[in-house]
Amino acid sequence: MTAHEVRALGAAALAWVSAHREEFALGDDALAEHGNVNTSWKPLGELAQVCVCVRRHTDPADPLHVLASDLLSFAWQQTERGALLVELQRLEPFATYPLEIYAAFASAGLRHAGYENATATVARTRGWQLTEQEPNRRMSVLNSERRSRLPEHDDMPRALRRTWLAGLPEPWTFELAAGYTLTHVVFHLTDWGLTPQAVPPPVAAYLRHWLAPWLDTCLEDEQWDLSCELLAVASSLPGPPDRALFEEAWARLSVAQNDSGAVPEVGGRGSRTTATDFIGCYHSTLMTAFAAVLTVSRLREAARDAEAAAADGGQGVPG
Repeated sequence: MTAHEVRALGAAALAWVSAHREEFALGDDALAEHGNVNTSWKPLGELAQVCVCVRRHTDPADPLHVLASDLLSFAWQQTERGALLVELQRLEPFATYPLEIYAAFASAGLRHAGYENATATVARTRGWQLTEQEPNRRMSVLNSERRSRLPEHDDMPRALRRTWLAGLPEPWTFELAAGYTLTHVVFHLTDWGLTPQAVPPPVAAYLRHWLAPWLDTCLEDEQWDLSCELLAVASSLPGPPDRALFEEAWARLSVAQNDSGAVPEVGGRGSRTTATDFIGCYHSTLMTAFAAVLTVSRLREAARDAEAAAADGGQGVPG
């Protein structure tokens, strides 16, 4: 599968997201005491993060960049330009998910001084700095602090050392939970694919060795959501991209995308009973767009490097 075809899959996914933008909108329960964060703030934050990534890896004149910018503006308006996050901070001062959502907007220059001031005050407390968290979640908070211009309350390399991935575990211990954990470790470490060089050489070498069989297993089991996340990880590693892995994996993943552009989390196309409602496919569709723009960016970067190297070689080496 060519870079052009991969881009087309990502474009179709983002078009589906745009057509369903109202389902990402915050409802009346967004600030409710017992509101369901997983069906309100979480999808909106994930929408914002993917739009930030699409913008980073596309030219401003690219239709994908324009569409992502429009969706990001929609998401920011849903937060009342940050005002609802201030209220959420007041209601749940020690919750980290508001900062993790805000950080996506902040990285795109959409900031709210009142929110940052309130969070900075809380972030200086022992209660914030000593909260017990899973290592990958600690990395998310640290990256969010950095993106929001708050002092990082812990050391990212130290947080990384506590993760499953950094231990270079036996490859056969990989399963769904470990898979999702390792993908997010890489996302937080590289700021969602922006800085591949942030992956330490031993971890990068380990992933280069084992990503292919893990991805093959997920594709065979029609775990499309995790497959997309693993493809994004493959595009977030330092060094030349694995073109053969991309070509085969994207060809296999393409069969999961339906005519509307949606990609189910698992199954699809009649091969397995799967949820086709918004909750059952929004995340995997976002991840398809995310992984596609990263893949295309890395492949084009590699092609430019190869052309530059060939041009240098053609000029000869002064002797």
